[in-house]
Amino acid sequence: MDEELNTTYVTLDGYIEVNKYRYVYFCIIFTLYIIIICSNSTIVYVIWIHKNLHEPMYIFIAALLLNCLLCSTTIYPKLLIDFLSEKQVITYSACLFQFFMFYTLGSSEFFLLAAMAYDRYVAICKPLEYPTIMNKTTVSIFLVVSWLIPAFHIAVQAIGSAEATLCNFNLKGIFCNNAVYTLQCVRSRLIIVFGVVALIDLIILPLLFIVFTYTNIFIISYQSCKEIRKKAAETCLPHLLVLISISCLSIYDVSIARVESDFPKIARFLMTLQIVLYHPLFNPFIYGLKMKEISKQLKRFFCHARIITCINYEC
Repeated sequence: MDEELNTTYVTLDGYIEVNKYRYVYFCIIFTLYIIIICSNSTIVYVIWIHKNLHEPMYIFIAALLLNCLLCSTTIYPKLLIDFLSEKQVITYSACLFQFFMFYTLGSSEFFLLAAMAYDRYVAICKPLEYPTIMNKTTVSIFLVVSWLIPAFHIAVQAIGSAEATLCNFNLKGIFCNNAVYTLQCVRSRLIIVFGVVALIDLIILPLLFIVFTYTNIFIISYQSCKEIRKKAAETCLPHLLVLISISCLSIYDVSIARVESDFPKIARFLMTLQIVLYHPLFNPFIYGLKMKEISKQLKRFFCHARIITCINYEC
């Protein structure tokens, strides 16, 4: 069974046409990939080297950006190879691995955002109890739960898909998302039931918790002094913007795989590309500019890097 799974190839009908412009597209996508790596890893590095940023909120931000890095690395190298290939194919086992990584990392973002919401709730609504509640143990538990629970849910679906019989070997997309289900002759009851369970556990429940938490934060902030309202707005707004971004992309990802084949190819390509392009660039932009402490340390980092460069090149 394992040998058969490894040698089963799936064609990615991702609308990457073999023409004279494909090298231009390759350069554009490669440049964007480098920007994603540099922007996300720079903020993670800045958080890591500055002890004043070793607080729960910034640790969760670093974990969120690390997710973006890993998710992009799961998709972009294969996408770049496809731009240089005459035919875009992938083994079914590699396709399921891409599926597993994409949805595990994507789902963990909701848990990390839920952890951030709880952290902000304690910091704003229970400031005296914050050091006791949000200690290293609590942060470690939140991080482990944020990655393990999604991994377990998606692993069940990936294993169930590995056992399924395939009747179609043409996947409509530029990477393996939930469109892998369209390859199967009959989707098993296990995958259907667990898909609903995963949707509730990984997206709906964390989303409801986040909405409930921020609602309480804004109610308490509104009833408090101007300084508390300002603090709530500065620290909560970036998280809410990221939440809206990932929620919209999740809704789109769930729906796009079920759009019929008469949907315009170029429109499908561009919208699917948004999933792997927009969010990994949006997160570092929001946290790099809107989080005051991170923005300040980034300015110092680039200023220091510029001084070193000038010394090396005798500016």
